[in-house]
Parts: sequence; structure tokens; C-alpha cells
Amino acid sequence: MKRPIIAASVLSADFYDMKSGIARIEESTAEWIHLDVMDGRFVPSITFGAKMVADLRPRTKLVLDAHLMTVEPERQVQSFVEAGADYITFHTEACVHSHLLVQKIKAAGKKAGISIVPATPVSQITELLESVDLVLVMTVNPGAGGQSMIPSCLEKVKRLSEIRHERGLSFLISIDGGVNSSTLGRIVGAAPDVLVMGSAFFASADPGSEVEAARQAYSAL
Repeated sequence: MKRPIIAASVLSADFYDMKSGIARIEESTAEWIHLDVMDGRFVPSITFGAKMVADLRPRTKLVLDAHLMTVEPERQVQSFVEAGADYITFHTEACVHSHLLVQKIKAAGKKAGISIVPATPVSQITELLESVDLVLVMTVNPGAGGQSMIPSCLEKVKRLSEIRHERGLSFLISIDGGVNSSTLGRIVGAAPDVLVMGSAFFASADPGSEVEAARQAYSAL
């Protein structure tokens, strides 16, 4: 049985009461905390920076998964390294020297991830796949929570799985956007390793049930 990693996105949490938000994630048995870092340039919204990671790091043992939705991510990486992020993922669309930045992240002892928006094909990142620890496939256009999944993006997950198998690689495949009970059936067909859950998680009266439903959906794999 394949067990998906559940990454709860605090983008959908109450920023006024982040302590309770983290407690809900821990109680739900989700394994990762996903942190959407938005700069108001790569995407329209602005969220938070490395200080959020630094403040969370001593307060939780969960994996901190920093998703940099920023222009010039190479200018931001060191601050997230120092803050204690476990995974640092950046958008290849925002970085000319992506391979160099992957090397920098890994040299700092962190897991390196790359992300692609719905309009970016897998073919654009194939040269990086032997170097990365994580590929994040955006299944909505980034910048806001609560959007509906773009189902065709799941074909990218399938293609990445094929490449991983063909080359004997070990990177994780993550999806972010529109993950909820109504899309789980489609998601299982592609079987990504990591499911980022935001609105469905924090809008639920019982987030743990959302996590368990995702795991149960994978039970036949």
C-alpha cells in the first residue's frame, strides 16, 4: 500500500492564530507543514518570509516545506536555510540558473525542490530531475487558495513517475491545488507522493478525517 505524505498548507490557516493552526496540523497526523512564500511579484499576493519558518522551527518537529513563489529565488534561499526549512522549493520559471540553485540548497544540507505552474511542461525540467529531491506540480495557477484543480496537470505527475522509473531516480512528486474529497479519485490515478492540502484541511471541522480520507483513497495502490 502506498501511503501519501500529507502537507498541510498554512496559507489557509488563520494568520492571527498560527499557533492553533500548527496544533491542528499536528493533531491531524499530517507529516509536513507547507509554507507558501509569496512576494507580490511572481504571484499577486504577499504572505510571509523566512521569519515564519524561524519562529515555527523550535515549536514543531514536523517537516517544514518552504515553497518560494518569488522572483529571483536565489536571493531568498539562504534566509530559509538559516531559518530551518527542511525542503526549499523554487519555481524554475523564476530562475535562470536553476541547477546552480539546486546545488546551493543541497550543499547547505537541505532538500531541494523545483516547482512548475500549469502552463509549464515537464520537458522544461527534465535536465534537473537527477539533481532534485522534490518536484512540485501546481494543479492550480499559484497565488490564492481555494481554487479548483486543473485535471490535465495530473498528466504531468504520470509523466514524472515514468521518468523516475526509467532513470532509477528517487525524487518525490508533490501536487498543490484543489486537493479535496471530490478530487481524490482523479488524484489516485496519478498517485503523487505528496498531497498539499489547504482549504479542504483548514475549512474542515475535523482535519484529521481529511488526512485519513486521502490515505484511504490510496489503499488500493
